[in-house]
Amino acid sequence: MNRFGSASRTRQPVVLTVPGLNNSGPSHWQTRWEQSRGDCQRVELGRWSSPNRNAWVTRLDAAIREIDGPVILAAHSLGCITVAWWGALQSQAYGWPVIGALLVAPPDCDRVETPDTIGNFGPVPRSQLPFPSILVASRDDPYIFFERAHSMGKYWGSQFIDAGHCGHINAESNLGDWQFGQELLDRLADGVPAGGLGLDAAVSTIGRATHRPLVTDQHASR
Repeated sequence: MNRFGSASRTRQPVVLTVPGLNNSGPSHWQTRWEQSRGDCQRVELGRWSSPNRNAWVTRLDAAIREIDGPVILAAHSLGCITVAWWGALQSQAYGWPVIGALLVAPPDCDRVETPDTIGNFGPVPRSQLPFPSILVASRDDPYIFFERAHSMGKYWGSQFIDAGHCGHINAESNLGDWQFGQELLDRLADGVPAGGLGLDAAVSTIGRATHRPLVTDQHASR
């Protein structure tokens, strides 16, 4: 049975983690997920300190094509923009083989002060992603204004989640294994809207560090 056959569709999804600029270190939630979960593997994008948009999108595409079954993307920072470009440039049918994406702390590559190292990733694609997605944004992320992240979620058809004041939602945010993020990931795998989680779970994870509740907002039109 080929990768588009019914047997492939019934398999548990593989989670491809898609890091951002300079890769994700040992304390980053992506790395910790790869070590603690049995379904995660990192996409080796290459040139971590001087990324090229086309090269990263090509490598992501190759990684997706290597999976014989459903794929979920767990992206952070510039990895989110890479996923958005992949969705804009590829012509996959809605929801297959990528069945969902968790997009955490995308940077604003359209800002004038954006470093040259990520400038060629802009302008940020505005087309709806060909799979369900959840965008998680922080109110004090130094790489994007919160309102801008909200607008990007609308462009992409993502469910938007307010992470409160949590910086860039990276290793410095002290999230550990980021259990709430894993719950969002599992909801994508099960095809369940993330809004069904309830706020208590949010406060016990991200909220533990920020002391602020999460708010969910549905933008997806599918």
